[in-house]
Amino acid sequence: MKIIIVGCGKVGYTLAQQLNDEGHDITIIDTNEGKLDHALSQLDVQAVTGNGTTFRTQEEAGIKDSDLLIAVTGKDEVNLLCCLIAKKSGNCNTIARVRNPEYFEEINYLREELGLSMAVNPEYACAQSIAHLIEVPSALDITVFAKGRVNMLQVKVPEGSAIHHMTVYDFSTKIHGNTLICAIEREHEVLIPDGNTLICSGDNMYIIIPPAEIHHLLTKIGIKAKPIKSVMIVGGGMISYYLASKLNAAHLQVKIIEQNFDICERLSESLPHTMIINGDGSDRQLLLEEGIEDTDAFISLTNLDEENLILSLFANKVSNAKKVTKVDKVAFGEVVDELPIGTIACPKNITAKSIIQYVRALQNS
Repeated sequence: MKIIIVGCGKVGYTLAQQLNDEGHDITIIDTNEGKLDHALSQLDVQAVTGNGTTFRTQEEAGIKDSDLLIAVTGKDEVNLLCCLIAKKSGNCNTIARVRNPEYFEEINYLREELGLSMAVNPEYACAQSIAHLIEVPSALDITVFAKGRVNMLQVKVPEGSAIHHMTVYDFSTKIHGNTLICAIEREHEVLIPDGNTLICSGDNMYIIIPPAEIHHLLTKIGIKAKPIKSVMIVGGGMISYYLASKLNAAHLQVKIIEQNFDICERLSESLPHTMIINGDGSDRQLLLEEGIEDTDAFISLTNLDEENLILSLFANKVSNAKKVTKVDKVAFGEVVDELPIGTIACPKNITAKSIIQYVRALQNS
């Protein structure tokens, strides 16, 4: 497929990289020549320097022959205008990144009026991903397919599990028939299993299963985790707002620690059922006073990766809470993966993954 990406920031570059690896013809539009030069030196893509909201720039990028335009600049208005021009001039599919909560609340109207194929909010998508992990605390990762009808779970086979040294065929006949084991990760090697593949303790299994049957399967495997009732969040950004809204709807006790007083006031007004603490989330004594040792889940969502990592390491030291750590820069993934910081949430990767899912569906259809 021929795809145009407007915006060569974190999300734009990640999209270009992954879509290029899948064999698509990628053209990137950006006003920053430095970012485009970096992309050209690292990726097999084309680049056009210019304003993505002008027909001339889109025409130079080949909009009339393109299958899809993805607008992921830092401004919602620019993204929406890019998609509108692309739809009118090239009649191609369009995807816009929309981060402003006011716009996102009206996204169905905007999608219909502007002819958007898809709208993505990185903060909302990240919050939704974390909420799924809170719902199934024993899962390492959850991906939702078919509008919530099917989930793909990443779970670790515990020591002494009933499925240790069991074949995939026996698993489907004796443990759970309505399950597909699509991959097994063992000692950093990914296996695509057949019926004779053995399952071992310590394996990370990627399982596709209907949501209603998840807890029944995990019980049979021997994975036990108490339901999460209390959640502590450090950082009061948009991800925290969306996440707290979802957790409040599920009747969980949520506490947000934020240093900025103005942000605390806004959160207090918009989240009446959430406890908002105005304080430094990196203050060890404050965390202890607010009950980090007893909380069921600890989520570090500050704007500093280093602070998030330290906070999750501290939570691992003093509590048995389920941990989720926001990390924006994943260049040292092999190091971060070895740390006991729970599940890593990377908004740009979550956004890219949801867009790539759509691109694959579009290509297959």
